[in-house]
Amino acid sequence: MTTVYETMYILRPDLGDEQVEQAITKYQSLLREQGSEEIQIQNRGKRRLAYEIKKHRDGIYIQFNYTAPAKAIAPLERAMRLSEEVIRYLTVKQEVHEEKPAKVAATV
Repeated sequence: MTTVYETMYILRPDLGDEQVEQAITKYQSLLREQGSEEIQIQNRGKRRLAYEIKKHRDGIYIQFNYTAPAKAIAPLERAMRLSEEVIRYLTVKQEVHEEKPAKVAATV
């Protein structure tokens, strides 16, 4: 069964554009290998962090929205945890509300 997920991660601010693209491609291909589909990528750019993380005051924010089986999340987060370029990450399971037909009131 596939579920909709959102993963937001922050890259080190000292990475160049090419290194950022390589990181995005690496995690995108890792998700595809795990059976993910419909990967939407948003590069939110360099932003000021709310507090210092690993001696960095800024970070490059990247957001992935995708459908994937539950088993795809652990390898992705493991790769991010071991990476020198990722300073923070978070994966959230999205709530998908399906349209339900309205109940018709019974007339007496």
